[in-house]
Amino acid sequence: MHDFARLLKESWTLVEEDRERLSGHFYARLFLLDPELRKLFPVEMTGQGDRILDAIVTATQVVDDPESFEEYLRSLGRDHRKYHVDASHYETMGVALLDALRSTAGDGWNLEYDQAWRDAYAAITDKMLAGAAADGNPPYWHAEVLTHERHGPDTAVLTVRALQAPLTWKAGQYVSVEVPRHLPRVWRTYSVANAPNDDNVLEFHVRTPAGAAGWVSGALVRRTNPGDLIRVAAPMGSMTLDRDSTRDVLCVAGGVGLAPIKALVEDLTAWNRTRWVHVFYGARNRDELYGLAGLEELVAAHPWLSVTPACSEDPDFDGEQGDVSEVVTRYGPWTSHDCYVSGSASMVRATLRALAEDEVPPPHIRYDTFGAG
Repeated sequence: MHDFARLLKESWTLVEEDRERLSGHFYARLFLLDPELRKLFPVEMTGQGDRILDAIVTATQVVDDPESFEEYLRSLGRDHRKYHVDASHYETMGVALLDALRSTAGDGWNLEYDQAWRDAYAAITDKMLAGAAADGNPPYWHAEVLTHERHGPDTAVLTVRALQAPLTWKAGQYVSVEVPRHLPRVWRTYSVANAPNDDNVLEFHVRTPAGAAGWVSGALVRRTNPGDLIRVAAPMGSMTLDRDSTRDVLCVAGGVGLAPIKALVEDLTAWNRTRWVHVFYGARNRDELYGLAGLEELVAAHPWLSVTPACSEDPDFDGEQGDVSEVVTRYGPWTSHDCYVSGSASMVRATLRALAEDEVPPPHIRYDTFGAG
């Protein structure tokens, strides 16, 4: 297994700097092999290739960790049912993928790499298909928008009710969302911002980034109203609470990264009696701390909970000043806590560095990244 994983990671270095070419070749070959597959993809393909390549890279990076490998791929297989793919589609994708890898890698490619990717792809698709077959839930749920609240020009909080069979998730997980009225066959992931409930109601916090990556978010923020229907796919993600742990909890949220943190705190209110929970919530200015009032209501009802807001670009803010990753370090140490981090990529990286410097054991840290900022 070690040599197998080494070959996959080593061969990936030949193509990782040329993902655009790899993606272009993959799709050109895929649609040439089976033109009908084009109907499964959005009209505008921008960004679609990156998501598929990211899934492949993640799979190859955990292939030497059998437990994570199987869990991730079975979840991925359940999720991919929303694209209406079947075993024959996976076979065609495998041919296109190998062809794209060979072409992009050039003279550096060899037979060992080729066989490693063939074996890896076979293992990946077997586990994905098994995960899909074992799931008795629908490929996705139709959901009605119940409420829609704007917070400034680019942020919205909305609630939806899944209309089919019960949708079961764990606090901290995320789902894929499609807005078929405006962007059919385009999906984007969002963390569920509330704890599981019997009413099939999910809450989402959405912020519109710049560029094509923000199309779904833009539709949810600016073009969605109560009564509209969206689609929600199966929950995924492992940033969930360990109920067997006796450690206190640290949560660090930036911007709409508050969503899974809020869900975790709500879940804790239902059963926690012994663990102190510390939430650090950061934004650029006071107006962007859209969820602070709700957190403060939870603090008033639960003495084990504390919330520390911080602003990085608001000198008039009467709370903590600075990036939330820096503010957290002022209150440590956090070595005896279970730590949850959620926000932009740059905020998450900075917080993970701070926790590493604090010598928090990596197994005690879970995180979720929103966007590339």
